[in-house]
Amino acid sequence: MPSSSSPLLHLQPLTFPSTPSHSPTLLFHQNLNYFPSKTSLRKPFNSKKLQLSKPQTIPFALTESDSPKSLEPNPQTLLQEVADSFDLPSDYFSQLPGDLRLDLNDAAFDLSNGPVIDECGLELGETLLNISRAWEQADTSTSRTLASKLPLLGSSLTDNAKSAFGRRLVTAGRRFQAMGQYGQGELQKIAKAMTAAGKLLSAISVSATSDEQPKMETRMLKFGDLQVEVTSEKANIGAAIGFVFGILSWQIAQGIQSIPESSLEYANDNALLLAKSLRGALLALFYSSTFLSGFTTIGLVLLGRQLKAEEK
Repeated sequence: MPSSSSPLLHLQPLTFPSTPSHSPTLLFHQNLNYFPSKTSLRKPFNSKKLQLSKPQTIPFALTESDSPKSLEPNPQTLLQEVADSFDLPSDYFSQLPGDLRLDLNDAAFDLSNGPVIDECGLELGETLLNISRAWEQADTSTSRTLASKLPLLGSSLTDNAKSAFGRRLVTAGRRFQAMGQYGQGELQKIAKAMTAAGKLLSAISVSATSDEQPKMETRMLKFGDLQVEVTSEKANIGAAIGFVFGILSWQIAQGIQSIPESSLEYANDNALLLAKSLRGALLALFYSSTFLSGFTTIGLVLLGRQLKAEEK
């Protein structure tokens, strides 16, 4: 019945009686009298076509905003965090215990020691010097005002200046970190901000000359606002001056001692007693100066040799 056949595919089973199995083997064949129509050829799935003829490419490219370089923190942002960490009460530094005040002075020295203006530039160098003075004087307000200038000053530095500035921030930040927990953790917040900004700035590549010949650590002597770089030549000059001063002190002490007490003649006994006391004090002064000059000379000679060996 081709005209009245179902649109589905007609399958008829064929049975083979000779098969010894109890369940007949079924073979299916297509009804030869059936002509498929348009509606009879239905797809096995009613879903959308899977277009496999053309490979689809999923875009997976790193844009500029997702590159590793753009994911690095912005130095200006980290310097702003440093400035914000110094937003403290006006009497915060002055209320620190004595041992923490000493650590604060050490941080001030590490921040501005050496040729800070030559390394970081005039404006930033003077700012760091003023911040150091504010720390030494426990002036929290001045420190906060000066620290607020760091983000703007840091944005206009050269690579070498940024690297030098970063090293100073890291060194000073370690001083704050060594202070431990105090108050509400303000000191550790300062240490964290300074260390993060310093590491990022110091990682900036410098010239090949600086990479091949790293700058040697300079030793500084600081007397208030006066800073003196210690070199082997200056140590030898100081040793020579100490030696000459020791000889002069020894000669003066010998001259005073050569004066016999019996030759001292004064109007009364009180004046004589005063003269003897003065003579003894002068002898003690010049002999002690002689010995101190000798020890200083030996120490400076050894220091000069050590610095000369380090320079080589």
